[in-house]
Amino acid sequence: MVYLCALLLVEPVSAIIVQLDQDFTTPVSTGEGGRTLLVEEYTATWCSVCSEVDPELETVADSHGSRIAIVALHPTDGDDAFEPAAAAHRIERMKTVNPSIASTPTFVVEGGTPRGGYEAWQDVQRDILNTELERQKVTPLSFEVQATDSGYKASVINTEPLTRNGTQLTFLVVQHGAEVPERGINVGGSTRDRVLLGTAECNLETGTLSASIGLLNATTNNTCSADFSIEFPKYDSWSVILVHEHTLDALRNGSEPMSYGAVEMAHRSRSVEQSSNASWVLIGLCAALSLVAIGRKK
Repeated sequence: MVYLCALLLVEPVSAIIVQLDQDFTTPVSTGEGGRTLLVEEYTATWCSVCSEVDPELETVADSHGSRIAIVALHPTDGDDAFEPAAAAHRIERMKTVNPSIASTPTFVVEGGTPRGGYEAWQDVQRDILNTELERQKVTPLSFEVQATDSGYKASVINTEPLTRNGTQLTFLVVQHGAEVPERGINVGGSTRDRVLLGTAECNLETGTLSASIGLLNATTNNTCSADFSIEFPKYDSWSVILVHEHTLDALRNGSEPMSYGAVEMAHRSRSVEQSSNASWVLIGLCAALSLVAIGRKK
């Protein structure tokens, strides 16, 4: 318990957030990361509960700082207004591990147990804590982003993979405040947050690209861990997440779904109040866990 609380309070609680006035004319780096957990939400524009949850995701992300990166996956089902191909690709991966996923909203922490419904966040919180305890070692990850004529280029700076066997580096590009297209069914507001629109995968064993979806470009020169880069459109507000994880084939052959690490850069606004409250959220959480531990000893 003491170790966990020390870990939560010593690790940076501020996510790598770049304010909207940053022009990226010179590269902006994440610095070394890797401890971030990937939280994927299966959602839809036709889901009324999802429309209530969605506005709260930014506050949730801010309260957890760099501990989690949330990605919203919209299905290709003929009814969702977005239906991005990148999300369909990611949902296929999700259902390889959890084939029963169908309801919305459903949250999955690092490929673990699906947690569905508006009241699911308490279980998600426990999953986050348990996964942080379980995943003691991570792959150091870093990348940088620079503006291009067409959008932005994200490039891996350096990684030190814990393993290359059956693993890949994955870039995920999500848009904040994405305008809902005038198609399909939309029961909520005119925008949605953290919509996955682009992804690319680079196989660390072969040094080759295995996927590039919803992006302007993706390249590598046979190493992935030092020269993997993507170019994505000039969204007003976005996040890029770099993940070291097993390949889809490795998952199908029984590999663990938990990643070896992730790091996120978010280009969006953030309130000072939310930022300053992050440490108090963690302190309160540690205090509650300590009381539980004391109660069990009696």
